[in-house]
Amino acid sequence: MSGTVLLVRHPPVALAWRKRCYGRSDMGWSRAGLAMARGLAEELSAVPIDAIVHSGALRTARLAAMIARRRGVPVQADTGWLERDFGTWEGRTWHAIWRETGDLMDRMMTDPAGFRPGGGETGLDLSERACAAWGRLPGSGTTLVIAHGGPIAAVRAWQAGEPLEAMVGFIPACGDVVEVLRD
Repeated sequence: MSGTVLLVRHPPVALAWRKRCYGRSDMGWSRAGLAMARGLAEELSAVPIDAIVHSGALRTARLAAMIARRRGVPVQADTGWLERDFGTWEGRTWHAIWRETGDLMDRMMTDPAGFRPGGGETGLDLSERACAAWGRLPGSGTTLVIAHGGPIAAVRAWQAGEPLEAMVGFIPACGDVVEVLRD
């Protein structure tokens, strides 16, 4: 079977969460995020879409619902597309984490298979979870996936045959739409 998957990173989050580690934390969008969501809904509503999948987080579910209402397409939540679990780092500013841990956070890139930021998920855990979610997508037609930077990067790196250390280079910006063909 073949098909197309459109991977979309959620719009920007509420300003109170700027410069914070917010992986699994659930919050809405900023005003700019709402404007971006409206634009994305308009743009993606013009694309033939057979199914919509989102992570279950508010910042992905709302966009999925906006597009589904316009297209009349089924929507499904799959928590395999959730952002990385950062454990005790969740909700803290990156600066505060750095002050406390120094360059320890660099291990997310240098030791993605073994390092658990804040006791949360390793990069390998994230990659395995995201790739399993990829495997649950419909095998044909066009599927829209609204998710987060981490799982999208993990799937893109895996598909490119790149090591876990390269995931960071595959993180899309908020609102980016990445088209991936399935064979």
